[in-house]
Amino acid sequence: MVRLFAFSWYCTLSLGVMGSVIAILGLPATAQQKIYSPVSLASNKEISDILSEKDIPTGEGGFARDYYMELKAGDQIAIDLTSDEFDTMVTLIAADGSTVAENDDGPDGTTNSLLFSRVTEDGKYVVRVRAFGETSGGKFQLKLTRLKPTQ
Repeated sequence: MVRLFAFSWYCTLSLGVMGSVIAILGLPATAQQKIYSPVSLASNKEISDILSEKDIPTGEGGFARDYYMELKAGDQIAIDLTSDEFDTMVTLIAADGSTVAENDDGPDGTTNSLLFSRVTEDGKYVVRVRAFGETSGGKFQLKLTRLKPTQ
């Protein structure tokens, strides 16, 4: 009982001291400004967007922006990412965070990205748009196309 009272008193004192330090330093007690919330990516609809320093830092000097979509096992998709302002990279990420597929430069010899993939599990997938290397980004176009399987 005495230990519980001592621990309770210690916690109260600690919180009071921390609050005083924050008040003395003049630090604002604010919530996180931006919560991670990828935008939904619809099939066969092109998105025009801008990759900037306000997006997710990659840790490699560049930035990334995420979009999500629901896919079913057996879906075959093509993801087309183009930009005149930066060297694009596109990554398809599974719900568990693992990389399903990634593409840097498409087959047309440009720095645009074209990724083809067949999905093996139902779930929510993330399409990550990023600039190759330390480029901060710029304007880009992104399109997801669901390919029809041959029968």
